[in-house]
Amino acid sequence: MSETRISWIRRVLFVTATVFLYLGIMREEPFTVFVKAVNICLECIGIG
Repeated sequence: MSETRISWIRRVLFVTATVFLYLGIMREEPFTVFVKAVNICLECIGIG
């Protein structure tokens, strides 16, 4: 593959990842993930 093609693919992947991160933040997914992580941790130590 040529260097310009690899550079183009990297840029497209970066923009795609940025869009998905933005959409996840707008849907308040980080809060959901945090709550699930806390519940899993509490279950592991036997409190939850």
